[in-house]
Amino acid sequence: MISLTENAVSKVKEILTSQDPQPAGLRISVVGGGCSGFSYSMAFENTPNMLDKTYSYDGLKVFVDQASLLYLDGAEVDYVETLEGSGFKFSNPNVKSTCGCGSSFSA
Repeated sequence: MISLTENAVSKVKEILTSQDPQPAGLRISVVGGGCSGFSYSMAFENTPNMLDKTYSYDGLKVFVDQASLLYLDGAEVDYVETLEGSGFKFSNPNVKSTCGCGSSFSA
């Protein structure tokens, strides 16, 4: 299972409501690429796939495909704001190493 913090849910819902037409939910996935082999992807989704696992967080639907779920099981997504910038942060217990820039990982 993947979890989203209250901050992450709030920020996604804020962005979601500004979309026209409004998507059905958020897709979180793991894609190949980056210097460590994998990277995270977040995109709005209009129609979930048949085999997606669907989670609901305070009315926000989050879709995760089965292949990505293998890498995201137990992961937490947070939204952080710091002096260096703001963005979504993944805390994933399945990660064995990350790259220097922190945007890709290996599992």
